[in-house]
Amino acid sequence: MTKREIGENYFKSGYNCAQAVALTFAGEMGLEKDLVAKMISGFGGGFGRMREVCGAVSGMVFVLSTLEGQFDPADSEGKIATYQKVQALMKEFKEQNGSYICRELLSLPEGNSEPVPEKRTETYYKKRPCANLVGNACEILEKYLSK
Repeated sequence: MTKREIGENYFKSGYNCAQAVALTFAGEMGLEKDLVAKMISGFGGGFGRMREVCGAVSGMVFVLSTLEGQFDPADSEGKIATYQKVQALMKEFKEQNGSYICRELLSLPEGNSEPVPEKRTETYYKKRPCANLVGNACEILEKYLSK
């Protein structure tokens, strides 16, 4: 099964977009899946359904930071390198999808921030591109990590 398929399956099983991407790479991060799901749970829906940065993109950045991020506050070169990597991933996602802002990807008006998620039904999955965006984020990250 590909990383795209794994991520899409996590999303379709009820995890939010950020969780679905991060869980796909839990093994590479050396973290327990329950811990990963909990750590990134608030990033779904563009940060708690605020419809800001897409959760799939947040999941990519979470995984990248865990695997290759900078941790020493005096390491300015490491910080720059991390930011460069993040910007490259986000740029590729935007090139492929037109945006990395949740509300733009979903064609929603600004201010649509109800905290209660919609029920996951067949209709939900047909009208939302989220599973595809998760799959796309997983592909982009997998390609980056394989370099």
